[in-house]
Amino acid sequence: MALTSIENKEIKEYCKLNQKKYRDKHSSFIVEGFHLVEEAYRKNLLEKIIVLEEVENPFDMDPIYVTQEIMKKLSTLDTIPNMIGICAMPDYHEVVGNRILLLDNIQDPGNLGTIIRSSKAFNVDTIVLSKDTVDLYNPKVVRATQGFLFHINIVKKDLKEVIEDLKNRNYPIYSTSVVHGSDVKKIGPKNKYALIVGNEGQGVSKEISELADFNLYIRMNDSVESLNVGVATSILLYELAGEIEEVI
Repeated sequence: MALTSIENKEIKEYCKLNQKKYRDKHSSFIVEGFHLVEEAYRKNLLEKIIVLEEVENPFDMDPIYVTQEIMKKLSTLDTIPNMIGICAMPDYHEVVGNRILLLDNIQDPGNLGTIIRSSKAFNVDTIVLSKDTVDLYNPKVVRATQGFLFHINIVKKDLKEVIEDLKNRNYPIYSTSVVHGSDVKKIGPKNKYALIVGNEGQGVSKEISELADFNLYIRMNDSVESLNVGVATSILLYELAGEIEEVI
């Protein structure tokens, strides 16, 4: 039997997860639509599934059936989804692997989602979000990742502390700059690196860029002043990745 009241206590609590402070408090977040719910389920992060009353539940867990009115209250989409998942945040805390991407104050949710997808595509092991970067579990970020936030190690830390640690572990630290930088094509593929990319308007902050060992830029037509940070990051990661092994 479906829940019918938007005043239901449980539903009201789930609605609060659309706010960052409640997501952080409960270490939970919402995903919307079958694909994202399925990705969370595969990673054993799906805590609850909320399904429209007329939709069949495809997952091996008891759903909460709701009316369209309740689904509309829970959803952040213009067109309500057939299902919503309540997910546990992945328990990632360490910077691991050989290919590290550091994000300095990225603010646009779509850009962060694009960067996460490209990071998976080009074999990044860990993404480090600065403490002032947009929330990873912002609904727009979650949608833009297309589920790849479940497939890569993502942590939020103080970038200066992380860079110091990476230097002690002999990672070359690359930053992005159109001034005094090297063409990324001439750097070639790297098996071990840390790459810093920065804010949409200001780029990498001065205090962070000064910690880098090398500056990189993307050679392009002089009539184009700059690229979107999601696009630029994707190009840089592609050039640094080298040959990508085919996964069957």
